[in-house]
Amino acid sequence: MQRRKFIRTAGIGGATVAAAGVLSAPAVAQSMPEVKWRMASSFPKSLDTIYGAGEFFAKRVAALTDNKFQIRVFAAGEIVPGLQVVDAVQNETVECGHTAAYYYVGKDPTFAFDTALPFGLNTRQHNAWVYFGGGLELMRDFYKEYKMTSFLMSQTGAQMGGWWRKEIKTPEDMKGVKMRIGGFAGQVMAKLGVVPQQIAGGDIYPALEKGTIDAAEWVGPYDDQKLGFNKVAPYYYYPGWWEGCAALSLYCGDKAFDALPPMYKEAIAVAAGDTVTWSVAKYDAQNPRALRELVAAGTKFLPFPQAVMEACFSAANELYAETISKNPKFKKVYDSWKPFRNEEVLWFRVAENTFDNFMARQSAANKL
Repeated sequence: MQRRKFIRTAGIGGATVAAAGVLSAPAVAQSMPEVKWRMASSFPKSLDTIYGAGEFFAKRVAALTDNKFQIRVFAAGEIVPGLQVVDAVQNETVECGHTAAYYYVGKDPTFAFDTALPFGLNTRQHNAWVYFGGGLELMRDFYKEYKMTSFLMSQTGAQMGGWWRKEIKTPEDMKGVKMRIGGFAGQVMAKLGVVPQQIAGGDIYPALEKGTIDAAEWVGPYDDQKLGFNKVAPYYYYPGWWEGCAALSLYCGDKAFDALPPMYKEAIAVAAGDTVTWSVAKYDAQNPRALRELVAAGTKFLPFPQAVMEACFSAANELYAETISKNPKFKKVYDSWKPFRNEEVLWFRVAENTFDNFMARQSAANKL
């Protein structure tokens, strides 16, 4: 699907009213075929936002096609384990999947761009890169090898730095820590002596409880509270420098996607955009209350020390240099992504950060 067509009919984030005019003509809908797909999710049903995004998307697709196109969502483990969604789509076990691309950096580190990279883009910046910075085209070109068509389908916003059994005061305190951390960030952490572990969301709590791991990051207060991490690790750090955003993707198998009528393809694009808006708004609305409750229950809420942040930043840049020197696919995307990130950071310093920092000072002074 051409990006201009998508923007013209749906708009960024999915303009439902405009799309409905394109998709709701009764005579057209009645003539369209009934199609049933299965979607494999990487997430457990207990997480009503990150898993719920798949359900919201499926409902939007059904509504936009007069219920002719139905997608059934399966939680992690119901068809395939949470970390095998891309394989299931590629192998045509399911027609589509909802997952975090950086789970698959073992296949190729280029996957990470579709979710988040350390010290990378925030949520709005990532969306801008996807829709107007060439990110969608670059990633779809990369996914041709995997026989998938990608869509940005949900976002978590900036994430937290995770739950730790011990206090982290210096970079040396991180050495030997076994940490559940996803994607490219695990390789950065390894440079600091951390032992990274890739574990699906539903399996993190028992690993942390049993001491199989010493620390774990997931999303943020709303999800982390639901998963009960505060019961088994006392220190809650911020920010998750490895995820200034976490963009989650919809992957459609090319064979199934190409067989769809054009209207159904358009419904997928519109519903995916709607789901991005829905997911960010829900996390932004739910996280403040959850954080207050966690702190009230005794969670030790701390920022990463500046020395730790600087060490991680240096390790990330070192890893980028190593990766682009040996992986031309990664380099191709990085050469677009990095200058876009740098321009976005400059722009956000002008208005967004100035406003946000002023409001933060007023809040700290109890003036709001």
